[in-house]
Amino acid sequence: MKRKLLFILPVLAAMVVALAMPVATAQDEPFSVAAVAPSATNDLAFSQSMFDALTAVQEEMGEDAFEFTFIEGQFNVDDAAATIRDWAASGDYDLIIAHGSQYGAALEEIAPEFPEIAFAWGTDVNTFGLDNVSAYEAASQEGGYINGFVAGGLTQTDVIGVIGPIEVGDAKLYVDGFKAGVAAYAEEEDKEITVNVNYIQSFSDVALAAEAAETHLSNDADILTGTAQMVVGAIGVAQERGDVYWFGTQSSQTEFGGEIVVMNQVYHWEVVLMEIIANMEEGVLGGESYKITLENGGLEMEINPDFAGFESEEDYETLQEAVQILIDGIVAGDIEVLPAEEE
Repeated sequence: MKRKLLFILPVLAAMVVALAMPVATAQDEPFSVAAVAPSATNDLAFSQSMFDALTAVQEEMGEDAFEFTFIEGQFNVDDAAATIRDWAASGDYDLIIAHGSQYGAALEEIAPEFPEIAFAWGTDVNTFGLDNVSAYEAASQEGGYINGFVAGGLTQTDVIGVIGPIEVGDAKLYVDGFKAGVAAYAEEEDKEITVNVNYIQSFSDVALAAEAAETHLSNDADILTGTAQMVVGAIGVAQERGDVYWFGTQSSQTEFGGEIVVMNQVYHWEVVLMEIIANMEEGVLGGESYKITLENGGLEMEINPDFAGFESEEDYETLQEAVQILIDGIVAGDIEVLPAEEE
């Protein structure tokens, strides 16, 4: 299934602005972090995004200046809470990260017991009014919008399928942004595109995600997207079909999905991690909320150069240009991804 990409530029011709990138700072003294996450460090999604970010911070600061411990697969909240409490009681870590919205209640209970220890969690904005808790979130609706806009131009059946986990946090924002992007393209082209969304009520059920993908395909979807670690099941289904395209988010899914992957929104949590570390150097243990965005470089739109839909280098360059126009428009505020009350 070959699809031309020249459709995008005429639709976006009016959106132009510059994008600024952040500058990371280094830590002079050794800094120790412990992080707990619900799934594997190679899940191609949520947990991997934080593991990759901690690795990036270590590369930036140096192994002598930054070290981290990462416990994966802590889907049981009680087990994760016990791990967090043990870390805090040990006093061995400067910062303890609970990477998962399911850990919020546990952190709210534990953090007040250790006022000299800094904690961070996400994705959320709630610091519980505690001076030693930081919260972080992703403006995933931004990359979702871009993925959706491009998907709207690539679909031939005018049916797109979305596999979501639970309708919360960055997962919901991504899905809402994706739908908004498809709708924006459809409005510009005066056509109807159906976006079918299936929240499977699980972040980790790979088999259920695969089943949801099969259902979408049986309803004529020729483009799929999804968010959370269970998407490997859906990507596998798309690969088997071969004529279905995939849009990724959270981490790069290109290596796993191959040529069916059009592009990915990639999280760079290192942007907020460096901010948290810098604030801690100034004596601020928490009480702040942070967000990764297109503007601060915490969100990256990664195009797959080996995407099956590219017939020439010109197609790749065309998509690059179109995506940059969308990025610039969102950063400038010319494109309102979601109404304020929906974010």
